[in-house]
Amino acid sequence: MSGQSVALVTGAATGIGAAIARRLAQSGFAIVASDITACDETVRSIQETGGNALSIEADIASEDAFARRFDHSEDRFGGVDVLVNNAGIMIRKPMVDITDAEFDRQIAVNLTGTFRGLREAARRLRSGGRIISISSSVATMASPNYSIYAATKSAVETMTSVLAKELRGRNITVNAVAPGATATDLFLTDKSPEAIEAFARLAPLERIGTPGEIAFVVAFLAGPEGAWINGQTIHANGGVV
Repeated sequence: MSGQSVALVTGAATGIGAAIARRLAQSGFAIVASDITACDETVRSIQETGGNALSIEADIASEDAFARRFDHSEDRFGGVDVLVNNAGIMIRKPMVDITDAEFDRQIAVNLTGTFRGLREAARRLRSGGRIISISSSVATMASPNYSIYAATKSAVETMTSVLAKELRGRNITVNAVAPGATATDLFLTDKSPEAIEAFARLAPLERIGTPGEIAFVVAFLAGPEGAWINGQTIHANGGVV
């Protein structure tokens, strides 16, 4: 059992999730890093800098995934103070070409999986805790080829606002962060250099973001300085929307 505050981060093997896990470890949190594959590299990088972390392998779409994550966290560290709902998938194609199986998988991971995380955190998070879900700025941009992905993220933002109100009296904040284009495998895969440059030009700052910049926003919400932010979606996208 640990006297540290504890953060459970999903989708923590790579990309934004790994950056969030490392950044929260720097802020003093013990980290439970979870993904559909083992988060060994994330855990190793945290431990090498003196942090405390463990890896849990679980598919966010599995019905019992979050119960098992919280069980492991409580067994090892005594409880959970912060949940970061980061895990997600993105299928990018015109709506007319999306198969039922692709639709169902995006709903299962991005919406149902996130919902189960919110529900489990509402049941089991310690007083004073923080729930932070990762949305996407495409939910506001309504960009072509992102229909179902954007729809799932819009739903995450709505659930965030509702749960913040439902947790009245618990001293738990519920927020979302909506990144824009960010230099991760999820964003960069199957995009040409020209397409990436086009995305970069959308922002007034004329570049895409980094996982570390998104992690900084999450760390702010998870830390004492973010205590008065509740029920909000923060757009971290360089000014695209």
